[in-house]
Amino acid sequence: MASLEVRGYKSTIARKAIVDLLKEKQDGFTVREISEELPWVGRATVYRTIKLFLESGAVCRLSMMDGAHRYSVSQIDNHHHTVCIECGAVGEFRAPRMERMLRAIGEGIPGQLVGHRIEFYVTCDYCRADGGK
Repeated sequence: MASLEVRGYKSTIARKAIVDLLKEKQDGFTVREISEELPWVGRATVYRTIKLFLESGAVCRLSMMDGAHRYSVSQIDNHHHTVCIECGAVGEFRAPRMERMLRAIGEGIPGQLVGHRIEFYVTCDYCRADGGK
């Protein structure tokens, strides 16, 4: 919420409710899921708030294999994601070796590399143990 206030956005009851709900999210989520869990908050408010968090870096947007989007709360800087293709669970990880490789790749790219996005699609341990059910 502080990231929005620093950018000049007001702290509203609806935004606080969204923030509180996001703090509980261990796995990825869709904007629709957030909207359904907070039916008293307008759908447009949920979409705008998630967009603001995305722009501030507090939330990451993940592209699913089917083209849909899920989001996750950013826990660590300079990270990558795993996304379970069965349940949609999202994980974050840091890979120093990958960062070194990306810096080396950046040296060969004309212009300045300003970002990247890498997602690994997995079957999470829970889904593997459950047989994907």
